[in-house]
Amino acid sequence: MSSVVLEAPAVAEPKPAVRRLSLAAQLGLVWETIKGGFIELWAHKLRSILTLTLLMLGVFALVVMTSVLDGILDKVGTGFEGMAWDGTVVVQAKAAQTTEEQKRFAMSPGFRFEDLPRLTAPHEKVLAFLPRATKRSFVKTPGGIERMFVTGLTPEYARYMNRPIQSGRGLTEDDQKRRSTVAVVGATLGAKLFAGADPVGRDIVVEGVPYRIVGLQDRIQVFNEEMYLDANGIQIPLETYMDRMDPSHRLTSVAVKLARKSDLSEVSSIVVGRVKQAHHGIEDVEIKDLEAEAAKWYRQFLNEMRGWRIVLLSLAATVLLVGGVGVLSVMLISFSDRRFEIGLRKSLGASDSEILLQFLLEAAVLASLGAFVGTVAGAILCKALSPMFPWGLVVNPVGLVVAWCVALGLALVFGLYPAVRASRLTPMEAMR
Repeated sequence: MSSVVLEAPAVAEPKPAVRRLSLAAQLGLVWETIKGGFIELWAHKLRSILTLTLLMLGVFALVVMTSVLDGILDKVGTGFEGMAWDGTVVVQAKAAQTTEEQKRFAMSPGFRFEDLPRLTAPHEKVLAFLPRATKRSFVKTPGGIERMFVTGLTPEYARYMNRPIQSGRGLTEDDQKRRSTVAVVGATLGAKLFAGADPVGRDIVVEGVPYRIVGLQDRIQVFNEEMYLDANGIQIPLETYMDRMDPSHRLTSVAVKLARKSDLSEVSSIVVGRVKQAHHGIEDVEIKDLEAEAAKWYRQFLNEMRGWRIVLLSLAATVLLVGGVGVLSVMLISFSDRRFEIGLRKSLGASDSEILLQFLLEAAVLASLGAFVGTVAGAILCKALSPMFPWGLVVNPVGLVVAWCVALGLALVFGLYPAVRASRLTPMEAMR
């Protein structure tokens, strides 16, 4: 008799229920994690301060650097726009390059005050001719003797070349006709001679001749030699300069303001032709386009600023990178100190992702606190430096966003390894 064995049907093992948290519970967990991050920072003050300092310095450097560089670009750009060099060419004596040129130029009387009647004859395509002559001399004031520059100018020079007057008045046609011994002092020299007091109405003595100061030039941004000479010297009527300062009547240059930029080539040829007629057919002068010169200098300035931006960004990135390593160190120590806590939370049902999120949020809290302190410090410094820039100095939002993103990104990257180690820790191993 055969026996039949009946197999019992296999019973499927019940799947563990997936624990789902409500939104309020998830927000509560996030808040507890953030609060726990602050508690950890407070529990290890010295270690946290060192890490926060590095992150703060990195964010501070990025915020201040981007804001200051933008302020410098605005300030220099404003200065270039205010130079009034558009449509301006300068006639100046040409330096001999060869022995043959030296012999030929020696036959010319040179670029002199006597050339002006022929050179500055009215022309429909020229707004103004602005002659200039400069030499270095000594000025005697009640406070002592100071070396400075004396420049002879016509009254139109200040208006066409954007040399505003801060106090008093500028040179006038009456000063020119009378060959008056009056002077306009540059802002830098005026502050140096009179210790910041208003020099208008005071007297100075130049090469034994007393001059009455009638005006103080406003501060200008110095981009070339002429601007430096004007800021660090005095300006007197050109006729007075020729009579009392330079018996040889040498001119330094003549600026020519064009009615239209398109007439540059034609006017340059006319001016050179006039000078050749006065110099017995010898071409011993050259033409310089100030607008082209300004554009070249501005490109050089932008290239230099680009280099500085790269250097400063590299320094700030290095500081932030070291701060990120500090975050890694803090989180690894936190992981070692809290193994029992991790095991206890896992035994109570915490998942690996929750432990991972907890450590990442703590790293983000650490970075956010450092970034906040760096942002506040950078904003305070920008406000303190604001008066030094024409349009003020505000915190660059792009630099601020980049600084925060880099700080948080580094914190998450360097905090990932401790977070992964903590999430993979088994309860038995943690509580051993």
